[in-house]
Amino acid sequence: MDILALIHERMKGQFPSLMGIRLLEASKDGVKAVLEVRPDLCTAGEVLHGGAIMAFADTLGAVATVLNLPEGGGTTTIESKTNFFRPAQVGSQVTGECTALHKGRKTMTWQTKLLTEEGKLVAVVTQTQFVFEPKG
Repeated sequence: MDILALIHERMKGQFPSLMGIRLLEASKDGVKAVLEVRPDLCTAGEVLHGGAIMAFADTLGAVATVLNLPEGGGTTTIESKTNFFRPAQVGSQVTGECTALHKGRKTMTWQTKLLTEEGKLVAVVTQTQFVFEPKG
């Protein structure tokens, strides 16, 4: 089974699956995924809710971190900052592109750009993941 299939299987029945996050690429260097902007993910004005934007980006940063963990290690988000630039309308698709800013032993920091179908910036999320040492 390839890495994308494994990750999708692991997310099955969890919040990212409920949101409809669909991974396109996943490696130690970054993660790319898409999210359909459905009415149940929106707020007033039929635009993607800010919390949905942050959850989408948080998922991509977590996946990227997991791909870089030592055997038996774990992770959790310890900081996240979001800048919003434009709305994503219901019925559209948002692409998330997550890349590393820092990959250390104790923390990893990722930047996720969320883009419209036309390639316009919806938001930028910068998050830091704590790396738990393997239990031993």
